[in-house]
Amino acid sequence: MNACCRIGCPVWAHAPWVGSFFTAEARRADFLPQYASVFGTTEGNATFYGLPSVDTVKRWVGEAPEEFRFCFKFPREISHDRQLVGAGEATARFFERLAPLGPRRGPFFLQLPAAFGADRLPALAAYLGSLPADQAYAVEVRHLDFFDRGAKERALDALLTERGVDRVIFDTRGLFAAKVTDELSRDAQRKKPRVPVRFTATGPHPLVRLVGDPVVAANAAILREWASVVARWMSEGRSPYVFLHHPDDGHAPALARLFQTILQEIEPRVPPAPLWPVERALRGPATKQLDLFGG
Repeated sequence: MNACCRIGCPVWAHAPWVGSFFTAEARRADFLPQYASVFGTTEGNATFYGLPSVDTVKRWVGEAPEEFRFCFKFPREISHDRQLVGAGEATARFFERLAPLGPRRGPFFLQLPAAFGADRLPALAAYLGSLPADQAYAVEVRHLDFFDRGAKERALDALLTERGVDRVIFDTRGLFAAKVTDELSRDAQRKKPRVPVRFTATGPHPLVRLVGDPVVAANAAILREWASVVARWMSEGRSPYVFLHHPDDGHAPALARLFQTILQEIEPRVPPAPLWPVERALRGPATKQLDLFGG
C-alpha cells in the first residue's frame, strides 16, 4: 500500500459546527458523513469511558465510507483501572463491539496513565503480545521515564519497534506557549500533559496529537515543522495519522485545514484540503448558475 497521511480532529459529531463546518441544515445523522467527506480519520476518545452500543456501531458502518478510519482509545478499565493486568475479558469485549466496522478500524491507541513508568514495561510487553495480530496499535506514554533520552526511553522504543507498534506523540507546545485569556484555553492548559516532544517513529503508522495555540494562524511554525516530519515519514513508506486539537473544538477543522495546506505544499502526494460541507452548500447555487452558461 502506498504511504499516505490521514488528517483529522479529535471529534466528529460536534453540534456547534452546524452552519460553520457542517451545512446549516445538518442533523446528527449527517455529522459523520459530512465530516468524512473532508477528513480521513478521527479519534475515538469516547471508548475510553465506555463502549458504544451495538446499534451505534451499526450506524457508523452505514455512515462512514470504507476508506475512513476510526482510531479508538482503549477503555480506561484496561489502561488505568487494571493497568493492563487481568484485562483479557475487557479487551475481548472492546474488540468484539467494534468488529463490525471492519476496515474502518485504524490504529487502536493505548493511553497509559502518568504513573505508568519504566518499571511497568514487562506488563506493557505482555499486554501487547496478547493483542490480535491483525490490527494496528499505538501507545501514548506520559511518565517522564520515557522521555529521559536514556536507557528507559530506549527500552520503550525498542519494545514498540519490535512489536511494530507506534508511539503516540502528544505535542502541546502551541497551547502552553500561548498567552491565553479565555476560560476554555485556561482549562486546556490545566488539564493537558506537558511532556517533551519526540519525532520518533517505531511503527508503520506514527500517530500525532497536536494541541495548538488558540489563535489558529499562530500555529503555522509548529505545523510547518510537523509537515516536514510527516513528509519524511511518508518518504520512508510510513502512513502517519495527525489529529489537530484546539481548546475550542469549534476551531479544530480550521487548524486541520491549515496543516493539510502546509503539508500539501511540500508533499504532493497529499491532496489539497477539500471544501467543507457548508462551503460546498453555499457554492452550489452559484456553480449551477455558471453551468447554465457553459462556465
